[in-house]
Amino acid sequence: MGIHGLSKVIGDNAKEAIKEDDIKNYFGRKVAIDASMSIYQFMIAVRQQDGQLLQNEQGETTSHLMGMFYRTLRMVDNGLKPVYVFDGQPPTLKSGELAKRSQKRKEAVASKEEAEEIGDQEAIDKFNRRTVKVTREHNEECKKLLRLLGIPYVEAPCEAEAQCAALAKAGKVYAAGSEDMDTLTFGSPILLRHLTYSEAKKMPISEISLSKTLEGLNFTMEEFVDLCILLGCDYCDSIKNVGPARAISLIKEHKNIETILKNIDQKRYPIPEDWPYKDARELFLNPIVTDPETIEIKWESPDVEGLVDFLVRDKGFSEERVRKGCERLEKNLKSATQGRLDSFFKPLASADKKRKADESNGNKSKKAAPAKPKAGSNRGRPRK
Repeated sequence: MGIHGLSKVIGDNAKEAIKEDDIKNYFGRKVAIDASMSIYQFMIAVRQQDGQLLQNEQGETTSHLMGMFYRTLRMVDNGLKPVYVFDGQPPTLKSGELAKRSQKRKEAVASKEEAEEIGDQEAIDKFNRRTVKVTREHNEECKKLLRLLGIPYVEAPCEAEAQCAALAKAGKVYAAGSEDMDTLTFGSPILLRHLTYSEAKKMPISEISLSKTLEGLNFTMEEFVDLCILLGCDYCDSIKNVGPARAISLIKEHKNIETILKNIDQKRYPIPEDWPYKDARELFLNPIVTDPETIEIKWESPDVEGLVDFLVRDKGFSEERVRKGCERLEKNLKSATQGRLDSFFKPLASADKKRKADESNGNKSKKAAPAKPKAGSNRGRPRK
């Protein structure tokens, strides 16, 4: 779920924080992708014409692998350098939310069976998607695929969104890529949404800036985290009858949840019993993550024959498409790296053009002649 209604809150109160852009304009950018969220999207979106999950001849699901393979190629085709981050052990506070999701899946299974009895195909398709669950096996197969593709991934000790945010804060990547808005609550300077969406949706990338969000709301980070808890998060219930507008006004007036609880009319706005908002706040402000400085992120050439064995012989993919995909991947990863180098040298090129223009205008005599480098000096030598 992330944070309930946060994207609308930002859109209404901090318009400058959100901008839409084409994926090609992120050429050369490193992005930490929430792998668990992406796989869930693939399981929902990548289907056969009858709405069923893709399967190979042995009846094994392949929707997650098809989605991971082609969406990764799409990102690299456009010059992005993805690093995927997988969920670890969920925090204890999330157990209630996970139980709710499990119950909803059970209800969807029952509703699907009823739809099948009456032959309502539209309802069958809808409830099919609601029964999706990403398993450990799906995750492990996607990790194997990424290793063979040469695409780096990180196994988070806890929440993937928190680890993505930590990598972005440390400057290891430009942004975190996820659909969960709590990636911002974990402190990612920039959140990119719709990176792994289906091509059919034709959606631009939505870039959300945390600093501009805080500026627009006129909140500190601590106040923003408390706002997110009031809006509704995965770790605890929210105060009943407190909607987005009321939540913003309460934070503006009282600055934190403790002061709100002292002043709010608890008959009109009932407080959840044993409300663990402090624990939720701690999870957001000091999440359980691996120190980004200990993480090496490296992109390598794909193992073409390994991919053919895995995707073609084991999973039933087209060999021609897999081999062509590997060619695209290797070529475009090199292009993205070269593009960043080219942009690095642009300021030097501009300065050189200005100097030549000055000389052609007769200004050469006004400039002092450059000093000759002393013996043994490194001046004039190319940098390594």
